[in-house]
Amino acid sequence: MKTFDSRLYFITDSANFGEEEFLYRVEQGLQGGATLLQLREKEKSTREYIDLAEKVHAIARRYKVPLMIDDRVDVALAVDAEGVHVGQSDMPVATARRLMGGDKIVGATTKTVAQALEAYEQGADYLGAGAIFPTTTKVKTVLTSTDTLRAICSAVPIPVNAIGGLNRDNLDVLAGIPIAGVCVVSAIMKAEDPRQAAVGIRTRAAELGLW
Repeated sequence: MKTFDSRLYFITDSANFGEEEFLYRVEQGLQGGATLLQLREKEKSTREYIDLAEKVHAIARRYKVPLMIDDRVDVALAVDAEGVHVGQSDMPVATARRLMGGDKIVGATTKTVAQALEAYEQGADYLGAGAIFPTTTKVKTVLTSTDTLRAICSAVPIPVNAIGGLNRDNLDVLAGIPIAGVCVVSAIMKAEDPRQAAVGIRTRAAELGLW
């Protein structure tokens, strides 16, 4: 199993940002303490995705934070990213694992215990479980109860991260659930001060004993 820290898993959203502002916000999130970074692009061409991924990877390396690529194994391989994350409608975990090799991180989105078990058995290194709350990102949202999140954490021996509409002010719903960390998008990307937003999430999570 690869060594990585998913306590504050920062997932990007470049919508409504120019490239310079986007890269600035990514770096600010890393400065604020993000421990894992995922580049998620739903609209870009392959060439555009690779170009942006190379720039984001250069920033992530400076902070020694692993870069995950959403959906696209080809892009992850092209930029030698540390891993790839696949959803339920993307490439199967087993296929992603075969293509990425054993040294890379493979993560998967799951919404049920059955999906979690399947992803684990196919070689996932961690799971993102949710959405806990509705999200404002351009992804299909299916809500996952905290009871289901707890059950997923109990069902698999790999790290499970809560995802979906999470921010500093609503982390309390996760108290007492043995998650490895939280995934956040808008709470950092759209914050007036992304660095301070990341610091605030880490601080609040520590206060709640989430990690």
